[in-house]
Amino acid sequence: MARVRVFLAVLFLLFTSSPVHGADNGSDSVLESVPDLEKAMYLNLKSYPCVRLLNLSGEIGCSNPGNDKISAPIVRLKSGTIRLARPSTVLLQEEQMQDFFLRVSGDLEFSKNVAGVLVEPSETVNMSSGFSPADKFPQSAFAPYSNTSYEWNLPGSGIMWNKYDFPVFLLAEESISTLKEIVGERNEASPENVAEFDLVMQTTKLGTHDSETCLKEQTCLPLGGYSVWSSLPPINISSTVTKPIVFAVASFDSASFFRDRSLGADSPISGLIALLTAVDALSHVNHLKNLKKQLVFAVLTGEAWGYLGSRKFLQELDLGSDSIRGLSSSMIEQIVEIGSVGQSLGKGGTLFYAHAGGESSGTKVILKALEDASESLGSDNVKVKKASSMNPGIPPSSLMAFLRKNTSASGIVLGDFDSAFSNKFYHSHLDNACKLKIFFFKRKITKKMFFLHFYQVIFCSTTANIKTSSVAAAAALVARALYIIANGDATLDLMALNDIKVNVSLVEELVGCLVTCEPGLSCELVGRYISPSNGDCPSHYVGVFQDTPSASQKPSYVDDTSRFLWNFLADMTSATRDGTDSCTGDCSNVGDVCIGSETEGGGKCVISTTRYVPAYSTRLKYENNIWHVLPANPSDPMESVDPVWTESYWNTIGLRVYKVESPLYDRLVLAGGVFVTFASYLAVVIARTQLAKVVKRD
Repeated sequence: MARVRVFLAVLFLLFTSSPVHGADNGSDSVLESVPDLEKAMYLNLKSYPCVRLLNLSGEIGCSNPGNDKISAPIVRLKSGTIRLARPSTVLLQEEQMQDFFLRVSGDLEFSKNVAGVLVEPSETVNMSSGFSPADKFPQSAFAPYSNTSYEWNLPGSGIMWNKYDFPVFLLAEESISTLKEIVGERNEASPENVAEFDLVMQTTKLGTHDSETCLKEQTCLPLGGYSVWSSLPPINISSTVTKPIVFAVASFDSASFFRDRSLGADSPISGLIALLTAVDALSHVNHLKNLKKQLVFAVLTGEAWGYLGSRKFLQELDLGSDSIRGLSSSMIEQIVEIGSVGQSLGKGGTLFYAHAGGESSGTKVILKALEDASESLGSDNVKVKKASSMNPGIPPSSLMAFLRKNTSASGIVLGDFDSAFSNKFYHSHLDNACKLKIFFFKRKITKKMFFLHFYQVIFCSTTANIKTSSVAAAAALVARALYIIANGDATLDLMALNDIKVNVSLVEELVGCLVTCEPGLSCELVGRYISPSNGDCPSHYVGVFQDTPSASQKPSYVDDTSRFLWNFLADMTSATRDGTDSCTGDCSNVGDVCIGSETEGGGKCVISTTRYVPAYSTRLKYENNIWHVLPANPSDPMESVDPVWTESYWNTIGLRVYKVESPLYDRLVLAGGVFVTFASYLAVVIARTQLAKVVKRD
């Protein structure tokens, strides 16, 4: 039908010269070409798609049902009991999402007429009970205990784990007004509004409906990316570290119903920012080499999809790979994971909960260090409490992978919740930061000095899902606790402990860089290290592993967030040589790395032990230019429950809307076209006849 409309309109264009009211700017303009005509007819909407993902047992997510674009009239969902008489595009509000998709999954008669879905964001979302498309116990199969029916995520509905054979798009804020202009109250005589979806997934097109078959037919890629680890102070990578290791961990990937709106402000980015800020604070402490234990920091990706980062990290340790050269799993004595810490503010100050992985002596050392760190913060009123003994165990976290690997491992997860997530928007596109902006003085970070710059940062209102003061409190608690643990049984230097202070402006700056679009990845801090390749707006969806797995520390494709984290940690944990060389790649001295190499003017060589570690399923092997699924290793209990997530290829993803006139109007246009064609033909015949008469007379 769209082609017919274009054809008829072209006929109209050829035989008229009057101005046509343009769709883009509302002004009268003359259509001079078919592209001008299409631009006037169609409105492209900026939006975020739900895409098709696969695992070993099947599919989840969204896709066009066939091989072509689909078009359907737009119907606004006004109540949960609406019936669809024909295939339609359903326009709904964010707060209607959960009920709608639960109905789709349970009402086949209703779902067969859902041709597509548009989700309209609201400035004032009334979701007091929360919205989470994840499960109530996320990734319960990896739990190191048997009670997997426990509900950590109370608002969890699980709708993101279902398969939908229709496209679903979240409209960008700037598209709402455009859509409202063309979608309103209409009567039978009004033009009909139609949405056209282009979300053809190659796995759907070619019938490869699970990870093993789509990898074999090369219609998908495995989920994955690059984790980063670093040590403070740097270690000699030519030999294995001899000190016991205190291992501090945070994750930096999130998930949501919509692929490119996975900000994860509270879960997990608040924990990441707290760890980065703690590293910055510890980097200013003198004589760290004198500590009894070695501080090692790891930021992991792929944790939302089967704990890809932590499991691959452990596998690399077992294999003794170059990516973890200098580390030994037997030397990891304590594990401190920083989870969601962005919502612990209350009337009495800040309170965090320590979820202990067992009752080992090493775990008790961590709990005691957290209590001592809390006391040392004094008037800052940062408290820590052991989580309820009624909990079945630790919450969903990277520590689960370490405990499944070694049940005697000593570790805790620090969070802003006790028995259930305080984050009501876990793994949702609504887990974001606030949108208001103010101007603020920001300091330029270096290890030796700082400068002030006039710069905009994000002012967090009560609608934010992350509070910078809560994150800063967690960073202070973690930094001091790590110092106490690393000090071991030596006499604690109270003066040095009290000198460990976090920079709140760094927390604010990292929030602006990592969980907002303004300034987003265009912020000055990120720009000091890398040149972002994927625009300003960050997204913490893990993405697909596009590299050929290798031992190289210069992988050909690393996403913006991983590259920034590598550079930041390398800088904060570095020791600078006298007469530091500038660089654009490799450094000449063994143990040196080049930070800021992407920036204008190049970077600098510093001494740092900072490494990339690949993160993808441990059941995958890349051989002969194809990914292969390996049988589960019977000695690794996690491999038997590994979903092996992949993402389908696609050609293009797009959404546009247009108006369809009534059938009577189409018939009139057709009749008009036929009349013009007949009249033109008749005019030509008459003209030729008259011309022939004139020639005969002459």
